[in-house]
Amino acid sequence: MIPHSDLAAQQRLQDFFGQVGGVLGNDGRRAAFAIYALGLLGDGDRKSIEPIAARACADPEKMDALHQRLLHFTTDSNWSDRAVRLLSAEYVISAMMERELIETWIIDDTGFLKQGTHSVGVQRQYTGSAGKVTNCQVGVSLSVTTHTEHAPIDFELYLPKSWTESPERRREARIPDEVQFKTKPELALEMIRRAVANGVPPGTVLADAAYGTSRDFRHGVRSLGLEYAMGVDPQTTVCLLDEQELPHGDAVGVRKLALDLHKKGAFRRCTWREGTKSKLTAKFAFRRVIPAHAGRPTRQEREPIWLIIEWRDGESEPANYFLSSLPRSMTTKALVRVIMQRWRTERVYEDFKGELGLDHFEGRRLQGWNHHVSVAICCYAYIIAERLRTPLFLPALRVATPPPGAPPAPSGISRTASSLLASPSRE
Repeated sequence: MIPHSDLAAQQRLQDFFGQVGGVLGNDGRRAAFAIYALGLLGDGDRKSIEPIAARACADPEKMDALHQRLLHFTTDSNWSDRAVRLLSAEYVISAMMERELIETWIIDDTGFLKQGTHSVGVQRQYTGSAGKVTNCQVGVSLSVTTHTEHAPIDFELYLPKSWTESPERRREARIPDEVQFKTKPELALEMIRRAVANGVPPGTVLADAAYGTSRDFRHGVRSLGLEYAMGVDPQTTVCLLDEQELPHGDAVGVRKLALDLHKKGAFRRCTWREGTKSKLTAKFAFRRVIPAHAGRPTRQEREPIWLIIEWRDGESEPANYFLSSLPRSMTTKALVRVIMQRWRTERVYEDFKGELGLDHFEGRRLQGWNHHVSVAICCYAYIIAERLRTPLFLPALRVATPPPGAPPAPSGISRTASSLLASPSRE
């Protein structure tokens, strides 16, 4: 006997796969998507194409044919990543908003560690995933969050100039002519523009200093009608505002300002949530400012904004500096709570990689990387929607029946269900 909740979840999985299949456009792609997605959702330490094919195929003599079929689906088949990701976003956001409103859009990036030099976009570069410069790809993501849930809806692979300016590498990775070098903030702004155009419910855009220090990125976000709260580097300069929000005094670097405020005892403790072991707390200072730089300020730069400085216990200098366009009427505690939601992304990356094989793709082509990530986004959307629509501690889920003509499915999604369904993302 299969518990009723299992049957309901299985039906929802089939319905969702059916919707994606409608976007993919033919029975071959539909079947390959189902096999590949179930491979990502299923048990198995390695979730690249060959191990997925091996687990899915009951007949060893037919495994190579299935391997080639999945390889074609991920690397050569010309289906629309944007259409699949948009459908996935609509699916998960609908489930999220049944309980809570969208609060934030989070921009972040993560590394995909690699051994060789042929995977598209790979080079020695810094990634926070390893905390150092290492041989890796870097993907920039856009996630949407409610107060309790967090779902990635889009990704862009960062292509360094060592790839975009090399004709040989472009040919090898089949990088389209229209794909040219873009910085990570430019890739992030491109995803945000797409999300706005696609009607994704708005949220405050959060990002670290690698993005927030860019004036163009902050201005681009504001020009789309979105609020932001972003990290900036310590060399950022600002003009302080008086009670009437008019500039007074000379421009000052945020690090120097922080040290002066610390001497004056201007920092106040703020606790923003209960952590797994203790309360998450630090000292903060808040000032109304406008950014300062050489040249005539733009309209956005004349807008009064918040400077928020975080100083952690036992540290000799501030840990973080933030600029935020959020309203002056917001309480300082509410500001901190919004800003600190960005750290939830790290847990999402861990789940995405550890449970759904986000970083397991072994192909060399750009389209293959994008296709793999699109299927992984769909799988994560299904997991989040199930967590919202079913009771916690749901019995182990059984996989849906594959489409007619598809090989037997993997063993199940029990491990993913137990780890992801039962525990919302933590900061």
